[in-house]
Amino acid sequence: MHLLKNFFDYIVIGGGSGGLASARRASNIYGAKVALIEAQQRLGGTCVNVGCVPKKVMWNAASVAEALRDAKAYGFESNINGKFNWSYFKEKRDGYVRRLNGIYEKNLSNDGVEHIQGMASFKDKNTVQILGPNGKYTNIQAKHILIATGGHPTIPNIPGADFGINSDGFFDLEQQPQNAAVIGTGYIGIELAGILNALGTRTTIFSRTEHILRNFDNIIRENLLKEMQSAGVHFVYNASVKSLIRKHDQSLTTVQYEADGLTGAQQFDTVIWAVGRSPNMKGLQLENAAIKTSEKGYIQVDEYQNTSTENIYALGDVCGKAELTPVAIAAGRKLADRLFGGKEYRNAKLDYKDIPTVVFSHPTAGTIGYTEDQARAKFGNDNIKVYNSKFVNMYFAMLDHKEPTAYKLVCLGPEEKIVGVHLFGRGSDEILQGFGVAVRMGATKADFDACVAIHPTAAEELVTMR
Repeated sequence: MHLLKNFFDYIVIGGGSGGLASARRASNIYGAKVALIEAQQRLGGTCVNVGCVPKKVMWNAASVAEALRDAKAYGFESNINGKFNWSYFKEKRDGYVRRLNGIYEKNLSNDGVEHIQGMASFKDKNTVQILGPNGKYTNIQAKHILIATGGHPTIPNIPGADFGINSDGFFDLEQQPQNAAVIGTGYIGIELAGILNALGTRTTIFSRTEHILRNFDNIIRENLLKEMQSAGVHFVYNASVKSLIRKHDQSLTTVQYEADGLTGAQQFDTVIWAVGRSPNMKGLQLENAAIKTSEKGYIQVDEYQNTSTENIYALGDVCGKAELTPVAIAAGRKLADRLFGGKEYRNAKLDYKDIPTVVFSHPTAGTIGYTEDQARAKFGNDNIKVYNSKFVNMYFAMLDHKEPTAYKLVCLGPEEKIVGVHLFGRGSDEILQGFGVAVRMGATKADFDACVAIHPTAAEELVTMR
C-alpha cells in the first residue's frame, strides 16, 4: 500500500453515538491518531438530532400535559390554559439539541480527534475518499476503519407515500397536528402516537395486525394497547395502506387502505410513517473493500464487530442488531479497547445478551431478557415458571381513571434464575435499570425475595411476588 500523508491509526465513518464513542476512546485513552468523518453538519447522529433526545423532551412535555389534567383530582384549582404552544416548545427543544451538537464538536476537539465533514466512500480496504462541502475530494488512509453510519426511516413504495412524513420529519413540524395518522406499531410509532395523543392531537394508528409491539412480551403488548385505547388513541386493525392522496390546497391527506377485507379512507392533516428503518449504505462503495452485506442490506459482522474484510469493522444500526444508542456506544468503546488497548483487551467485545430497553409510551414499558413465549420455546414449558402482578399505582388513588401497572418475571429451572423481566406502567423506565443489573448478575427469584421492599413504591412488587 502506498501511504498517503493523511494516514491515521483509525478512521471512523459516522458521527453518531457509536462512532463518536469509539473515536474518542481510541484517541483520548490510547493516543491513537483518529479521523472521524460525518456527512451532516450536526454531530450526534439519529439519537441526538431526530431520535432519543428530542423524543424524550417531547415525551416530557406530554407527561406534563397529563399531570396538568390530573392536578384537579389532587386538589389544585388550576387556572392554567391547557393549550400546548408547539412552535414555542419546538424552538426551545431545537436550541437544546444545537447545544448538544456543539458539546460533541468540542469533545472531539478536546480528545484530539480530527473531525472531517463530507461524504465518505471506500477506494480500497485502507483508503477512504471524502467529498467535502466544497465539492473537492480528499483521500485518507488508516490501518483500521470503522463503519458506523447508522440508519434511516423506511418509506414504503406505494402511490403518494411522500405525502407522509417519517419520524425524522416529526421533529420538523412547525405546528401541532390536529388530526394525525401513525402507520406502524413498533416502538417508534407507539411513542410518537402517545406523545401526540397526550398533547391533544386526535391520533389514529394503522396496524397490520390486531397487536402492537410484536417483539415484546404479551403483558406489555396487551396492557399498553388497552391503555392507549382508554386514553383516546384510535386504531385501525389488520390494515394495509394502499396509497396517500393529498388535496390541492395541501391541507389534508387521505389514507386509502384495506382492513379486514374492506376498503376504507380517512383524512388527516399529518400522516407519519413508522414502518421500520434501513441502514445508511448509500455511496459507501463497500464493494471496493469487499465488504459483505446481508440479504436485508446490513453489514455482516462477527461477535467482535469484524466485517468480511480484515481491519474493517462495523457497529450500530448499520449492522441491524439491537438498534439502540447505548448498544452502539458500548460496542464502539469495546472495539477501541480491543484495537488499541493492548494484550489486556485483545478479547474485548460487547455481550449482546440481556440488553434492557424501554418504550417511552404512555405509560412507559421496559423489558430485559426472554419474553415468556421465547423462554418456553427455548427451554420447554416444564422448565419455565412465570410470576405476574397487576395493580394500580398509588399515584392514581386520587384519580377517577385507574391506570394499571403490570409486571412479569420469567424464571428458569429449579433454581428459578430470572431470565426475563417485563414491566408496564408508570416509572417502568427508571425501575428497569437497577433490575437489569440484577438480571445480568444472574439473580434468582430467591435473590429478589431476599431484598427488603421499599414502601410505598411500584417497584416493591418485583421483590414481593408470590
